[in-house]
Amino acid sequence: MLDVEKGLSEAVKHFWRVRTRQHRRQGKKSGVKDAGSRAAVTGGKHADGFIKLIANIVRNAGLPNVSIHTTEKTPKTLPGFFRPSKEWDLVVTSGKDLVAVVEVKSLVGSFGNNFNNRVEEALVRTPICQKMKDEG
Repeated sequence: MLDVEKGLSEAVKHFWRVRTRQHRRQGKKSGVKDAGSRAAVTGGKHADGFIKLIANIVRNAGLPNVSIHTTEKTPKTLPGFFRPSKEWDLVVTSGKDLVAVVEVKSLVGSFGNNFNNRVEEALVRTPICQKMKDEG
């Protein structure tokens, strides 16, 4: 049985470890570092623990013929609505059916600006998901 609480704890630890590591490393070779805390997240790996947890939950849900795509770019890229394609963090299929698409975002620091951006992204994703559903 999957221990979700333990998985969540590990994901949170991974998040903060990777943010700290990315912040320290960014700019060492180029000399260019993002402003403020942005350097901690532009490496893009800080949310991988949450993606792994979501994949484990789906894997343990008992879906028939389930495929969970989290690492290879091509199976995570789907047709877009406002652009030709969109790469998601996690794509789940069962047989030939699309079951779920997940994009993980974080809100740390600059809450007003980050919150606005996340709300805007969520609202934009709604017609994208509806179009994918309507067009199969």
